[in-house]
Amino acid sequence: MVPTPIIIAIAGPHGSGKSTVAKAIAKEFGFRYLSAGEIFRKLAKERGMSLEEFSYKLITEPEVDKAIDQRTIEEAKKGNVVIDAQLAGWMTRGINHFSILITASFETRCKRIAERDGKTLEEAIRETKAREETEAKRFKELYGIDVGDLSIYDLVISTERLDANDTIKLVRSAIAEVVLPKYGQQLGE
Repeated sequence: MVPTPIIIAIAGPHGSGKSTVAKAIAKEFGFRYLSAGEIFRKLAKERGMSLEEFSYKLITEPEVDKAIDQRTIEEAKKGNVVIDAQLAGWMTRGINHFSILITASFETRCKRIAERDGKTLEEAIRETKAREETEAKRFKELYGIDVGDLSIYDLVISTERLDANDTIKLVRSAIAEVVLPKYGQQLGE
């Protein structure tokens, strides 16, 4: 069997731990790492806007979302990649080999965001709520996606009680023991 270039989609809401997991998994398996969130943050910074302001701005500029998502799809098609994006599972649906959702409660995610970004908890709550509300609306209008629909994921993990290392171990195990053998790859290829 000729090994298939693997596409792993890791999705989840802000502060869930998806980026931590995606980076570790990409490194572990020698895959490329692509983050739609990093692209989004870079564009917001270039425009001199907060993430909250930029999220609202994109309601009237859907071409920015579409450009980010198109790049995600193009990179995914090259294979041997871990895609880290809220819509990773949706954008690579039909071409990904494994789709994972990393999640946690809103409160836990906001605490993590506040700590990570050096913000107050109140700022993180306000910004995250605004971003997620505008994103849910944009994703529904642009693509007909209901972000609450979990039916497309092969694996759903709550990081509410798991630390990053435990979550990474679970994802690593699933990929190494289920995904790679199914597509003719072995760990270390």
